Amino acid sequence: MNHTRQRLIRELTVTARAVTQPRPALQLQSQRQQIRCSSTDRPIRHTHSTASCPHMVEALNDADVPHTQTVPSARNTIRLEDARPYSEVPGPKPLPILGNTWRVFPIIGQYKISDVAMISFLLHQHYGRIVRLGGLIGRPDLLFVYDCDEIEKVYRNEGPTPFRPSMPSLVKYKSELRKDFFGDLPGVVGVHGEPWREFRSRVQKPVLQLSTVRRYVSPLEQVTEEFIDRCQQLLDDRQELPVDFDNEIHKWSLECIGLVALDTRLGCLEPNLDPKSEPQQIINAAKYALRNVATLELKAPYWRYFPTPVWYKYVSNMDYFVKICMKYIKNATQRMKFNEGRALDGEPSLLERVIKSENDEKLAVVMALDLILVGIDTISMAVCSILYQLATRPAEQQKMYEELKRLIPDPKTPLTIQLLDQAHYLKAFIKEVLRVYSTVIGNGRTLQEDTVICGYRIPKGVQCVFPNLVLGTMEEYVSDAQRFKPERWLKPAQGGSGDHLHPFASLPYGYGARMCLGRRFADLEMQILLAKLIRSFKLEYHHKPLKYEVTFMYAPEGALKFKMTPREP
Repeated sequence: MNHTRQRLIRELTVTARAVTQPRPALQLQSQRQQIRCSSTDRPIRHTHSTASCPHMVEALNDADVPHTQTVPSARNTIRLEDARPYSEVPGPKPLPILGNTWRVFPIIGQYKISDVAMISFLLHQHYGRIVRLGGLIGRPDLLFVYDCDEIEKVYRNEGPTPFRPSMPSLVKYKSELRKDFFGDLPGVVGVHGEPWREFRSRVQKPVLQLSTVRRYVSPLEQVTEEFIDRCQQLLDDRQELPVDFDNEIHKWSLECIGLVALDTRLGCLEPNLDPKSEPQQIINAAKYALRNVATLELKAPYWRYFPTPVWYKYVSNMDYFVKICMKYIKNATQRMKFNEGRALDGEPSLLERVIKSENDEKLAVVMALDLILVGIDTISMAVCSILYQLATRPAEQQKMYEELKRLIPDPKTPLTIQLLDQAHYLKAFIKEVLRVYSTVIGNGRTLQEDTVICGYRIPKGVQCVFPNLVLGTMEEYVSDAQRFKPERWLKPAQGGSGDHLHPFASLPYGYGARMCLGRRFADLEMQILLAKLIRSFKLEYHHKPLKYEVTFMYAPEGALKFKMTPREP
């Protein structure tokens, strides 16, 4: 355990003891209002951290964290005027001038970006169901909420244009630096209010229509078969994949998204790509686009006041993506003019449908850009995590294989949406990985009005963070939460375990009007990959266990040197 994490834990321990001082009980209007106990009643060694995230065990066990109690949340509604003041919400105490931003400063800081997941657990352990992280230079307070009922209330009470905490770097790029291009078509990522609602309403029907998504099964299967063929070519004499296999997964993800969003094959799966070739440049830009965002967003935002090297690189990547999107969408428009569209089962592609219905190339470019920016790292990192869990869980992998063998006796049988719909265990495994090792560590909302959360009056403008990684592994909301059990997602007739699962405990794609626009394509891509790969190959991992860390997404950090053994047909 390195010294920076130890300093973080010691400092949080000191501040946690401060919030355990006796304070008056929350006065409720009615004696009928029932108070829920804090989930910190159990010892740290019995939390999710020890069961689901073994790499956090040392930090938590070494901390000697005192048992803390915060004001528990009321199940019934508390009137705004009766709520406790925002100033009493517990959390790390900010320093004068430096606030809490100093914690990510070089040298003097307590932690780095990769520690963000651990911080989410520690904040919950030290402060309870609601934690205020204020004093952040250049941004509003962050309010961590670890109560699914309170989160449900926030979601269900939001209006038609929910305000999701955005990436300020992307907002600056779209609304200031490249306002000449985006203008009044800013897209759905990093955009809010009426401009967001209008843009989403124009593109969501073709993107989310099941009839459109289903037509991509065959084209995405072809991409996936080429990816698996390439995997076989990359195996060494021990039948293991190379140390940079995660880069190959990025290529597959980018090729799939290019097919869906740009209506083209980008050529990312070609062997021996020239460093100056367009596919390789696309790969490089994609790999670092969102990872640069993590640095820009989670560290001191110097880039807001003067250009920094990371900001320059980010802008360069974004400009390149805009250029690529423009090129391929113009190509699609030209094909349509000459009736040479890429028909899918006799129907126009997603891109062609958007261009035809809106008659606006720029709208199609912005839609494609948003799908690419959000999709590449999210899907590829989720696949890295899913494959690692499959390779290290042979019993679960065997169950998936047996299901696939029953559904697809001949591995050469083309996939259909009907076959995938019957792969219940496969889909349950994906959901369970995303519950325990949520690729997106948290969802959130920026409050549009003063709101009561966990008995406190939270002012308008505060950014609420709903940490998926913690919520999905709390015993109060998930039965037997510390066990990895895909069966919890199955219906009884499918062999389900009947476990209790709070509907707001695991939301990998968010909730409501701002759910991920490309979620159906993301699910389809992952299901096709697992169906093709596990039906024909056995995955194993015979190296030191990998730790999960945050770059921008939460995923295993290290070489994915899977052993890939052909199965009998």
